[in-house]
Amino acid sequence: MIALMIALAAFVMLMALIGFFGYRYYARPGRVYEQLGGNATMAFPSGVGTMTEPGHGLIVSVVEQIGRAVPLNPDDASAVRRDLIAAGYRAESAVTLYAGLRVLATVFMVVLALSFRGMITSNAVLGIVIPVAAGFAGWFGPSFVLDFLISARCERIRFGLPDALDLTVVCVEAGLGLDQALQHVSHELHQAHPDVCDELQIVNLEIRAGKRRTEALRNLAERTDEQELRKLVAVMIQTDRFGTSIADSLRTHADFMRVRRRQEAEERAAKIGVKLVFPIFFLILPSMLVVVAGPGLLQVFKYLFPMMRNFRM
Repeated sequence: MIALMIALAAFVMLMALIGFFGYRYYARPGRVYEQLGGNATMAFPSGVGTMTEPGHGLIVSVVEQIGRAVPLNPDDASAVRRDLIAAGYRAESAVTLYAGLRVLATVFMVVLALSFRGMITSNAVLGIVIPVAAGFAGWFGPSFVLDFLISARCERIRFGLPDALDLTVVCVEAGLGLDQALQHVSHELHQAHPDVCDELQIVNLEIRAGKRRTEALRNLAERTDEQELRKLVAVMIQTDRFGTSIADSLRTHADFMRVRRRQEAEERAAKIGVKLVFPIFFLILPSMLVVVAGPGLLQVFKYLFPMMRNFRM
């Protein structure tokens, strides 16, 4: 029974890993204009609104229909859409697909718990608690996954900002305007930092659509919800408002970001000694004691105890 449960858990983890890498590297769109409404291969989680690839249409359509049947509060739907946009999913159907995935995950976890309830426990109370807990895990699990995707994307954006700022400074000093510099950066760094470049392309599209540069930059800060990007947007807005040198401001901010990243790395390195105390004490030290003191203890048990027994006699 234990071997069966271990095999089932390993199978579920393997399928989750294959599904994650499949969605992450094979089923996501490559262009931001596809995220804004063009044709793409998959509707979720790549963040587009239509689906054209054969084999995925039926599954995505069923999930979307299930999500449409779920009643959503407008405030909750707005909050979910904001989180999905922060994670990089901007399709119109992203909210309904997310709701459908939550329902399917809840049903799957409840059915799984009911299937293995008799194998896990024979207690009647636990037989009721386990399916309920599994249902809660299936309902709130996608929210935790979405939070993880948001934090991972914010980290990628934070790591890519200094390089984007340096290239922006070079473009501005070469004679380009800020809008043209952002457009050039979004094309040149798309392979190295795709998340930053996608956001910059959206800023350029909003400016071309007629929005003011200040409003487009503020929308950039609201979409990503990254503190470093908010600071950069504040610097760019103030520089544009007061007419100071944009190149000097961006260069100074890029240097500040690199210094802060180095300080964060030094802080994490200083915490390693404290974090290693418990693994060393509970995992490494016992094994070292067994290896070092084990032969000596065996010799003690072999020779000293018989001598002590003879001495008592």
